[in-house]
Amino acid sequence: MAEKLKVVDADTLLSTPIEKTLFIVDGLIPQGVSMLCGAGKIGKSWLVLWLGICVAKGTPFLEMQTVQSDVLYLCLEDTVTRIQNRLYQLVDEAPQGLRFATMCGKLGSGLEEQIENALSDYPQTKLIIIDTLQKVRDAGNPTNRNGMYANDYDDISTIKRIADKYGVAIVLVHHLRKLKDSSDPFNEISGSTGITGAADTNLILKRERGAEEGTLLVNGRDVEFQKFLLRFVGQMWELIERKNAEEIRKEEIPAFLFRVVDFMKGRPTWKGTATDLIEAMAETETSVNVVTKMLGRYAAEVLTPTGIVYKTKRTGQNRFIMFQNDGYDDNDDYELIE
Repeated sequence: MAEKLKVVDADTLLSTPIEKTLFIVDGLIPQGVSMLCGAGKIGKSWLVLWLGICVAKGTPFLEMQTVQSDVLYLCLEDTVTRIQNRLYQLVDEAPQGLRFATMCGKLGSGLEEQIENALSDYPQTKLIIIDTLQKVRDAGNPTNRNGMYANDYDDISTIKRIADKYGVAIVLVHHLRKLKDSSDPFNEISGSTGITGAADTNLILKRERGAEEGTLLVNGRDVEFQKFLLRFVGQMWELIERKNAEEIRKEEIPAFLFRVVDFMKGRPTWKGTATDLIEAMAETETSVNVVTKMLGRYAAEVLTPTGIVYKTKRTGQNRFIMFQNDGYDDNDDYELIE
């Protein structure tokens, strides 16, 4: 017989103090599982090593505050010599709380016990880095009987249970598939959506070969969508600019909408077709066939806050665009549709 569900009523939940989510890096890395994904050899390991150094020292990471704690870094694609050489390039004095291992067990074959033992031996550990996820997965059983999605979800969930049980952050370094997705870069993460679905936070690091500048995209349950512009110089990632979801959204709005706002300044009303509008604005960067689409999609975000009412109306073969400024009497020979 199945166990009864453990339920909590809303009144109890509202009146019971619960600890807030701990952010190891303020606004970026919360407790739980974070996936850091990127193409091979673009600097992922340098980034997470610098993350580990900053957390162990309690110094800012990409200009964001960190919670000082011990760090366990499973650098499974590196040798001790390579780790030493990287430390030589990044620090003069290494923090005492940063520890490394170059070998460990697989998921379901010892890894979970090894992590729990390490947390018992070093209870001040709040950040664990596993570089890479593929190194701790069982290559002999790539899928279970329920398919790739279930297998991916189960693997990340197994790691998440440890993170949740001990209140730590676990960062998994992973790869992107070669196939690009311009509509949603998070779809480029290698594997099924079971990986991104089970993780609490997903981060994508991108940099063109040979280029200094790169971008870090971040999205998660406890983290708002963000975009970081970074520079990779001297084997160290530096922050150039950080943008939140609202700022990114504004960047996506076509400049044409803001030119419409300028066009309507001092005009109480305007009416005409898309062709008429393009001609009246002397617009050279926008084609007629996308005008109504742009207006329909972004009017509420750009026109409405400035007091411009936008409506459309089809008459015969033509679709008319109609603008009216709040605060002006409608003295034109038409009425906006309701």
